Amino acid sequence: MSPIPHLRTPDDRFEDLPGYPWPARFVDSLPALEGLRLHYLDEGPRDAPVTWLCLHGNPTWSYLYRHMIPPFTGAGHRVVAPDLPGFGKSDKPTEVAKHTFGWHRQVLLEFVEALDLRQMNLVVQDWGGLLGLTLPMAAPDRYRGLLVMNTTLATAEEPLPPGFVQWRTMCHDRPEFSISRLMSRGNPQMTEGECAAYDAPFPSPAFRAATRAFPDMVPDHPMADGVAVSREAADFWSRRWAGCSMMAVGAQDPVFTPAQMARLSERIRGCPPPMEIAEGGHFVQEHGAVIAAQALRTLV
Repeated sequence: MSPIPHLRTPDDRFEDLPGYPWPARFVDSLPALEGLRLHYLDEGPRDAPVTWLCLHGNPTWSYLYRHMIPPFTGAGHRVVAPDLPGFGKSDKPTEVAKHTFGWHRQVLLEFVEALDLRQMNLVVQDWGGLLGLTLPMAAPDRYRGLLVMNTTLATAEEPLPPGFVQWRTMCHDRPEFSISRLMSRGNPQMTEGECAAYDAPFPSPAFRAATRAFPDMVPDHPMADGVAVSREAADFWSRRWAGCSMMAVGAQDPVFTPAQMARLSERIRGCPPPMEIAEGGHFVQEHGAVIAAQALRTLV
């Protein structure tokens, strides 16, 4: 039994989710997890020429990539999509204080090493970007490409975007907000069943320590956890990154606006102008099929 207090979402919460047919895989040997179980998808041949490492953010999980996985595997590639601790089918630490930038980053570093992932195109959005953009500098030979969507580098060099401040305030005021309603509001094309899939990991408020923790985890001053490594990452992306890059932006995102994302693209060496999804919001992967098609043209 892990010494980290945690809960595990019952399997029946994930039965018959629309558009998510893939079998669950788990790893429980990562040192940082102290015996906790991490869920991930691993589709396509293990010896594929390209592996797409797809990282989600808060309050979503690997279900967010269901529109992008089929195009990637259809091209003969491998897709690996983990659920961060506290999300999806992964175990859920119940103490808010356990969720830190450094701990979640270490889990991802160990995950990449444990699966020995190589020839990777890194796919990131939201916290998948705040954390994920700090990974390649630790093992640059493992990465070949970058697809970045609606996120940022957590360097605390500028004030937090007004849209994020509003999001953080809402999370403080209503910590058990409906995730399905959030997804429906920003993605009117989604079905009721698809929206409900984002509530599936959380049978009760006791399971939601991560969704309470993550808004306050965003670094907002120079000494905050994650700032130093994010600044190192910013230097890596601007000076040392040698792979190919692509950016896709949800134009309706009130948090990471197209203008903010354009500034991020300027910090990534060789990144072309962003692909803008006019009807896309913050969770732009809900328009993922068209993004995946462009990524296959740009990053392969």
